[in-house]
Amino acid sequence: MTDSVTVTYLLNSGFLVVGGDFALVFDDFRDVTHAVDKAAKNHPRLYVFASHAHFDHFSPEIAKYADAASRFFLSEDIRSVSSPRNFPSDKTSWLSKYDSFDGDNIKVTSFDSTDEGTSFLVEIEGWRIFHAGDFNWWHWEGDTPENNSFARNGFMKQMKKLDGMMFDIAFFPVDGRLGDSMTWGAREFCRRTDTRALVTMHSVGYPRWRPDEEFFEPGREIPTWSPRESGETMTLRKGGEFKGK
Repeated sequence: MTDSVTVTYLLNSGFLVVGGDFALVFDDFRDVTHAVDKAAKNHPRLYVFASHAHFDHFSPEIAKYADAASRFFLSEDIRSVSSPRNFPSDKTSWLSKYDSFDGDNIKVTSFDSTDEGTSFLVEIEGWRIFHAGDFNWWHWEGDTPENNSFARNGFMKQMKKLDGMMFDIAFFPVDGRLGDSMTWGAREFCRRTDTRALVTMHSVGYPRWRPDEEFFEPGREIPTWSPRESGETMTLRKGGEFKGK
């Protein structure tokens, strides 16, 4: 059981989560401060995740951790942009939606996305960690009512699978490109799940976000962190606040 985790922002939706002897790497497409390189040397249990093949979530360069990694968890669509031979077959799980892996003291469940690939629930050392990938309520200003209705329905359909679930920490998009609808997905996600701490992502180039007084339902406020600079690091204890390093 690990009492706290340290979270380092890589870029876009990329994060490094470290606790005890394990390190989780999510959607590492550009690690400016080489935080993952350092973790690979210092943590014997290194797990590398990529939610889908978009360039700002996946880089074939993560194959360089083939020796250090305990296992890769890669969305099935990545096969279309990177040869499976780049990743060790005995240490790689190719995941479609609603797949699962349970072994080596880690449990991983994949969920659907409202764009490409998957989202992930990771259970390790007493922590339940959700990484949304590109799962979000994508309501684009100027798009057709039909397209926005389709996007809403897809998001709500997936939320039925997540209703009531508890996450010690959730990484979820708050994308400034969406304008007034940028928080719709994260707000609905927090309303319908028991999320204990929220880290926003997919917001490169936009101001640091902080929830307004109407974002959370009364009595359900939780710690939030909206990183902007690669290498920013916070520590989170279960049920506590984010503490900067």
